[in-house]
Amino acid sequence: MTEVLFYHLQNMTVENVLPPLLEKSLERGWRVVVQSTSEERADALDAHLWTYRDDSFLPHATWRVNDAADQPIVLAVEADNPNGANVRFLVDSAALPQDAEGYERMVLLFNGDDPDALALARSAWTDCKARGFDVTYWQADERGRWQKRN
Repeated sequence: MTEVLFYHLQNMTVENVLPPLLEKSLERGWRVVVQSTSEERADALDAHLWTYRDDSFLPHATWRVNDAADQPIVLAVEADNPNGANVRFLVDSAALPQDAEGYERMVLLFNGDDPDALALARSAWTDCKARGFDVTYWQADERGRWQKRN
């Protein structure tokens, strides 16, 4: 069964939250696709992942490279799965792919300060529940640590 995690971002950015989550995914041996909604956004995330921390390296590429199938993390704008990922991150209100049940885990990062993003996340939640996915909601506490909420 596909597990879907909703991460409610408030007073934090995708740029701050995504890299540690990607690191944890790689530690677990997972292959990942990160889907955004525009090529410009994917390029910005690509640049950020190379430089977000001096002591870290996140091996990744965009969907444009010839060896995308060999990459542990692929940044994409389409709903395909170029590297056979078992985890898919959706950022910037990217839509759930039709083949969501083909993933072990889907992770939706949404901006809780944006009413449109919040409405889209609620709609995705309803869709995921109707499809029988194991759905959880996560919110950062006052120390910035992620807590599972009901």
